[in-house]
Amino acid sequence: MKVMKFGGTSLANWQRFEMAADIVAESAKEESIAVVLSAPATVTNGLLAMVECALEKGDIGAALGKVETVFRKLYGDAFTHMQDSTAEASLESKLAAQLKEWKSKLDGIVLLGECPDGVRAEVVVAGERLSSALMIKVMESKGLTSGLLDPRALFLAHGTPAESVVDINVSKPRFSLLNLDDKRVWVMPGFTAANAEGKVVTLGRNGSDYSAAVLAACLDASSCEIWTDVDGVYNTDPRIVTDAKLLSQLSYQEAMELSYFGAKVLHPKTIAPIAQFQIPCYIKNSFNPQAPGTLVSSSPDQTGLQVKAISNLDNQTMVDVSGPGMKGMVGMASRILGAIARTGVSVTLITQSSSEYSISFCVPSMDAAKAKWAMEQEFELELKSELLEPIVMRHQLSIISLIGDGMRTYKGAAAKFFQALAQASVNIVAIAQGSSERSISAVIEQRKINNAIAACHQGFFDVQQYLDLFLVGSGNIGAGLLEQIAKQTEFLKKQNITIRVCGIANSNTMLLDAAGIELANWRETLSKCEKAFDLESMLAWGREQQLLNPVLVDCTSSEHVAAAYPDIMNAGFHVVTPNKKANTSDLAFYRKLRKTALSQRRQFLYETNVGAGLPVIDNLKKLMYAGDKLKSFKGILSGSLSYIFGMLDEGMSLSEATAIARDKCFTEPDPRDDLSGMDVARKVLIVAREAGMPLELSDIHVEPVLPAEFDSSGDVSDFMARLAEADSWMADKVKQAKAEGKTLRYVGEISEAGCSVGIRAVGEDDPLFKVKDGENALAFYSQYYQPIPFVLRGYGAGTAVTAAGVFADLLRTLNWTREVDL
Repeated sequence: MKVMKFGGTSLANWQRFEMAADIVAESAKEESIAVVLSAPATVTNGLLAMVECALEKGDIGAALGKVETVFRKLYGDAFTHMQDSTAEASLESKLAAQLKEWKSKLDGIVLLGECPDGVRAEVVVAGERLSSALMIKVMESKGLTSGLLDPRALFLAHGTPAESVVDINVSKPRFSLLNLDDKRVWVMPGFTAANAEGKVVTLGRNGSDYSAAVLAACLDASSCEIWTDVDGVYNTDPRIVTDAKLLSQLSYQEAMELSYFGAKVLHPKTIAPIAQFQIPCYIKNSFNPQAPGTLVSSSPDQTGLQVKAISNLDNQTMVDVSGPGMKGMVGMASRILGAIARTGVSVTLITQSSSEYSISFCVPSMDAAKAKWAMEQEFELELKSELLEPIVMRHQLSIISLIGDGMRTYKGAAAKFFQALAQASVNIVAIAQGSSERSISAVIEQRKINNAIAACHQGFFDVQQYLDLFLVGSGNIGAGLLEQIAKQTEFLKKQNITIRVCGIANSNTMLLDAAGIELANWRETLSKCEKAFDLESMLAWGREQQLLNPVLVDCTSSEHVAAAYPDIMNAGFHVVTPNKKANTSDLAFYRKLRKTALSQRRQFLYETNVGAGLPVIDNLKKLMYAGDKLKSFKGILSGSLSYIFGMLDEGMSLSEATAIARDKCFTEPDPRDDLSGMDVARKVLIVAREAGMPLELSDIHVEPVLPAEFDSSGDVSDFMARLAEADSWMADKVKQAKAEGKTLRYVGEISEAGCSVGIRAVGEDDPLFKVKDGENALAFYSQYYQPIPFVLRGYGAGTAVTAAGVFADLLRTLNWTREVDL
């Protein structure tokens, strides 16, 4: 015989009830079935609300009416379907009698002003009996013989009326008195039993699941099936991790650990009977009966998973008992646990310091006051004599647990677990591991639980690595970056990388979506967005979402955004930027950025600050790490000026070359930003600082492209119209250089004499001689590279190149453990 249990969501209305009945009928073709039923969804809560309403002397008629409506609708739809007048009369009679009984008990509660626990139990278990009465009639309408198994007569339970446990050894012989072959389908109301006095008791939380497990044990069932509204047991809460994996198989021990530490599908009481009697248990979905579900059994594991699941138990309080009197005091743990046991409070986790100075344990937060009172009573003398410090309570905690039989042979599981928590910026309050090595648990702040679960799931189960991108600045480079991300999405997924663009902002508005913004029409969506851009609110929103790996990419030239980088990293974001303002701010801020990145374990990446897509910063750092020292440096660091000076070589005037470079988007919108030389000066400063030189921007000697007497005032169009006035001055310089067999380049230099930028005439033997057409070239003369320098050369201007450099930096944030140096 097989036992099948259906929960309230599977019986909520006639459509669902009929689906459950069809599942039972199909199974009954193969073997006899014993069905355990819950009350329809909302009924048990409604019955409890009825009792509370009676205690408060409220409108019990309205409260009872809500429950009656559920059954009237369910029964009415069933009558229409079955069209059996005899069954209809029988069920109507049972419903009327039950409504009358409920009304009588509620009236009694109103008169007494209290509700004895036994009366409350009789009220709340009746919903299951009405479900069972209907199922019997439905089975008969399908031509299957069906009868009732009354748990009040069959299950002997011990405990309180609200939370009793069935004595299987006493209950099992009672079933031998039944002729179980007499019916093909037996139906039992769940959640119900009776004590030694014959009074009705309930079986507590998940009582119907427990009823099914006990029934399976009493019947020596071939299997027990728990039919619910999900496909089975997942490796973590699917509401937290959207791609949680369905588990095909669990051992009894794994299921026990998983249920104990918070899994909602199972309860420890349910596992105990089936584990004791080695009965296979399937967790299945009544809305998707073809799904295989999850098997809980002693069968050899076929999944190949060493770690099976991550569970969480919320609303915990940690109690710390500590003090100098703890050391060497025999029986302290016994006294603590004994005192807690006498209050009826369950301890969910316990840990002790190796110094014996303290013992800490967790209890459900709703029992925290009881636990504290118990400790203060038990250790009253020790507290008064200051052998113990005052009892400390830490609230709003959760326990996150890693579970799996294979963890016993999984080397490094604990290290990987704690590393994932650290990467998610989760502080560990306490740690515990069972001697079976089947689970590792950590106590953390509850507000961080979603972050912790997501990080651990990615670390142990998810081959995909996620980047949650927030783009500030959607101009040329920002838009180019989004275009490249969209183009590379499928390729990156094959490399197990997923980029979710969670935020896009320009100077006016910002668009936020934790699930990821659709990039096909982001411009239109952003233009319709009415949310004003505010960096602080963007960061606050990002923190609320508890995203796994948030990265803010700053594609602006804003000093305001650059100044906020420490706040951005403190909020948990990596920072990637082509914006040079932060790295060329005062030296104190430059150092603060790196200290913040290190302390917050965030990455600050700015490869495009100097050479657009060229790997300048990374290569320079590697040289420094290897013990090399920079002796001198010179380079062409502006793609726009490289292009302009290349055109001068070919006989083009300065004004013509600048206009063409501007049309090609090589220059800034205002070419004066390029021709002033300050952009190159900032890049030289960054190179110098990366080489360890404590310089300020004012230490860089800057010679602009234009003559000192040139009037650069006015708007851009005025300036461009007047630029031709400098053509002859520049033509003379070009002519003079050619006479010497040289060519003009705009060069940034670092030497023992200092740092400078300006127009230089370079000869054929110089590595910068042939650099033009928008190329950058950087020549590093170091302790290792001399007299021939280490040269980097390539395009240093253009939207696509710079966006690609930003993209490369973005992907480097996948390396979570990288630390930024001071």
